[in-house]
Amino acid sequence: MTQATLVEWQAFTAANPDLKMFEVMMPDLNGILRCKRLHRDEMEGLFKGNQKSPITLPVITPMGEYSVDIDADDMEGERDVRLSPIAGSLARINWLDSPTGQVLTSHVELDGSPCWIESRQALQRVVNKFSEHGLSPVVATELEFYLIAPGDDNRPRPLLGRIPGTGLEQHGTQYVEANDLWQLDGFLDDLRTACELQGIALTTLHSEFSPGQWEVNTRHGSDIMKVCDDTLLLRRLVKGVAHRHGLAATFMAKPFAEHPGSGMHLHASLYDKDGNNLFAGAGSTEPGISDTMRHAMGGVLATMAENTLLFAPNANSYRRFVEGAYVPLEPRWGYNHREVAVRIPVSGPENRRFEHRVAGADANPYLVVAAVLAGMLHGMETQTDPGPMVEQLSDYCAREVHIPTRWFAAIEKFSQSSIMPAYLGQQFCRGYSSMRRAEEAMYHTTIPTQDYEWYLRAL
Repeated sequence: MTQATLVEWQAFTAANPDLKMFEVMMPDLNGILRCKRLHRDEMEGLFKGNQKSPITLPVITPMGEYSVDIDADDMEGERDVRLSPIAGSLARINWLDSPTGQVLTSHVELDGSPCWIESRQALQRVVNKFSEHGLSPVVATELEFYLIAPGDDNRPRPLLGRIPGTGLEQHGTQYVEANDLWQLDGFLDDLRTACELQGIALTTLHSEFSPGQWEVNTRHGSDIMKVCDDTLLLRRLVKGVAHRHGLAATFMAKPFAEHPGSGMHLHASLYDKDGNNLFAGAGSTEPGISDTMRHAMGGVLATMAENTLLFAPNANSYRRFVEGAYVPLEPRWGYNHREVAVRIPVSGPENRRFEHRVAGADANPYLVVAAVLAGMLHGMETQTDPGPMVEQLSDYCAREVHIPTRWFAAIEKFSQSSIMPAYLGQQFCRGYSSMRRAEEAMYHTTIPTQDYEWYLRAL
């Protein structure tokens, strides 16, 4: 992780003299960008290493609350750590009326060394292990999200397209419908512009299989941290541009019970120092994969249950795990098959890769990628067999559920993991488990409206 220098800051402000305020973005373990605004006169201190943050900030819940149930020894008296600006992350914000810039930061120790509580550091540990072996993973992400219709109702509705020449909404599946692109051209063009301003490698935008749902893709890259930065910033950018257009966007895993959930699909491949794709196998028989790829997938599948908490971090995440919704419930793999957890897309040998289809769009991209890469390396080191391939033309659905489909079970699986602490760090895994356990306990102390609808009158 490269820290931005004072020279970079001075060059950026010289090129953007109108910017008076800057949003300092601090990722937490949820993958939520916590922000504060600093006047440009105060920003130089950030680049000199003078901006601090409590070590507890990364472990607050999505509600912005901190639980005292988290191990006090890990929190070390709620001491301060330092905010380190990320090189290349200074950018303009184009969806606000005020001239405002932004910069991404990470949490580091006061002396600049890595801090165990930072999700970027957990990912860096895994990437370093690949580097030690002379290996270079390449990844790309696909994010699904919903646009929300304007309104004052207590419950949100997906933004539906309009039937031309009428005031009627277009219901039903409208996958890759051209009219959706035309009707939202202003939003989509501002999204493109924002990505270009912020250096995010956007590749594709299209409407998805559910009304109001969209998919946005990032370009594959070997700079793993940059791909994850782009994914996290893309979520912020989509929500910001939607706000500019009087809309809202959500990356909740399952915002609507009657519609499919939103996922974060991850494409991964592996190269040696000479640029050879190590997943490509000899011969012409599809899918044409190497033993290295078999073992890598085997490790990803073998660790899938204990990593589910990273792929599905909060209570709503588990509403997405229902049969028949293209959400894998079983650690199986297959070629050109969208119902399995690990899919091998149709491609040439030079682009041989797998697609990991379990994570929700709500997950922290750094931790999703860290978990998948750690599973790959574990599988290669132990030569794990992925088991039989699900046949390409089979009508496959899970008959046995092998990954947790309930939040508490996922927390317990991750807490008991014997593999992930070696990759992500013992202290990190303990702290992440404690945070999720505390959030789960707080969630179940609330009384939802559904309890009244089901029980108040009858009992």
